[in-house]
Amino acid sequence: MKHVQGNMAEKPRSVHEGALLRYVMSSEPPRRLVLSEIPIPETPPHVPEGLLERAIQSLSGVTDAVFRPWIEDRINFIWLENEHKRLGMTRFEEGPKELVRRRTLRIDPGPVTIGLHPVLLEDERMYAHTLVHEFLHAAGLMAHSSKHDELTQALAPSPALKDSPLLQRMRNAVIGESSKQQWECKSCGYEWKRTTMRKPTRCHKCARPL
Repeated sequence: MKHVQGNMAEKPRSVHEGALLRYVMSSEPPRRLVLSEIPIPETPPHVPEGLLERAIQSLSGVTDAVFRPWIEDRINFIWLENEHKRLGMTRFEEGPKELVRRRTLRIDPGPVTIGLHPVLLEDERMYAHTLVHEFLHAAGLMAHSSKHDELTQALAPSPALKDSPLLQRMRNAVIGESSKQQWECKSCGYEWKRTTMRKPTRCHKCARPL
């Protein structure tokens, strides 16, 4: 396992899109968050003690974890630079065609890069959650399957929105960029400020379905 900064030499690679901004703001508007403006730390990403060991143990017997025997020695950790959307990503450096071949043969995946957004340093639990999320992808669980989600939550549970100022700021940033800033009930005409990503199912005033 290596820790490096910056990008590796350009070559055909297979990039797995990782964690995205999908979380809702609190009632109190937090300060504005622009992910692409977060400075890159001078030190490389750290791995919480024992986290990868527990992740590898949890993959024992998981059929899709085809790269489990090699992955701890094949991953490099970097900071995502000038990134405005993703919190994490997993990149297989051998490229998509070679990745398919190696998955099929269940052999060494070659070098794998995991990128983490430096904003995660604001929230230790979200940092660990994102790191595990990407590590499980790197081990072979490519899809966002129920198994992937179950293992991620078991190893490093994501914080609740109410407990994470970072998630509140992220949610606020997403909603702030949306053209839909309020909800309206077609039945009674009541309007209220949007504070959630998902559309409410019922009107806050008359309780009729929206």
